[in-house]
Amino acid sequence: MLVTALFVTYQASREYFGFMTSKQMSKGMPPPPRVVSVATTVMCMGMTVFSHFYRGKIGTLLAVASFALLVLQVVANKRPKFAQLASSLFGLFYCGWLPSFWLKLRNLALPAPDTPAAAFLTGITGWPTTVGLVAVLTAVAVIIAADTGAYFVGKSLGRTKLTDISPKKTVEGAAGGLAAAVATALGSWALFGWPGSPLAAVVLGVMVFFSSLFGDLIESIMKRDAGMKDSGDLIPGHGGLLDRFDSYIFSGAVTYFFSVFVLPFLNALHGPGGLSAAMTAGLAPLGA
Repeated sequence: MLVTALFVTYQASREYFGFMTSKQMSKGMPPPPRVVSVATTVMCMGMTVFSHFYRGKIGTLLAVASFALLVLQVVANKRPKFAQLASSLFGLFYCGWLPSFWLKLRNLALPAPDTPAAAFLTGITGWPTTVGLVAVLTAVAVIIAADTGAYFVGKSLGRTKLTDISPKKTVEGAAGGLAAAVATALGSWALFGWPGSPLAAVVLGVMVFFSSLFGDLIESIMKRDAGMKDSGDLIPGHGGLLDRFDSYIFSGAVTYFFSVFVLPFLNALHGPGGLSAAMTAGLAPLGA
């Protein structure tokens, strides 16, 4: 998984700075110096490595990398613009820190509930069926289901435009995507006993749906400002990596947040302590 994550981080950074250096975007904002874009890419890949080996504990690394990028901007550019500083820091956040949450999520080592589906998964992969593995598979399945549901419902029933950011998206398509996302999360609960209850599955489906939707919209904003139809040409006929995986950028962090904060809250809410126990459970990871 580390090798795949490194490739995704590298390619995402490459395409992101392709947006920044495009002719249309450069009219309103000089792109960061090349040394800054290269340094940002290296730092993003470093975050991926550290997230894998240090179980995702990279908050301090993000702060130090941000400071180093600002210093490099000032040194490499005699009169840096604030927009240049902001675009570099957003690149570090968007291409490095956010994708690293998929590794943090995968590294959640608590054993998943012992179900026939979990035993089957262990049998075909040879991996222990942990909460991290089930959470990653569930999130990916929910995103795919949301995209598929939105496409087919939008194509057949779509009439009401959802937003000017992406004219092809419709309210009806979004509703279809949301329904498919929730149904898939409920399917994960039925198969793996995770995320613990039908209510938790519905909450997860809703959260991942909106994170994937807005991940798509944010990339659309960047493409529009750059005057580009696709983020790249990595996949013939389908554009760049960000065109295919924009829905995943925020979803790893959202699923991790759900697993570590929201799920304990929901589980405790139905326990003997009620709301008081739920608040304690939801805030407990902050003290870890």
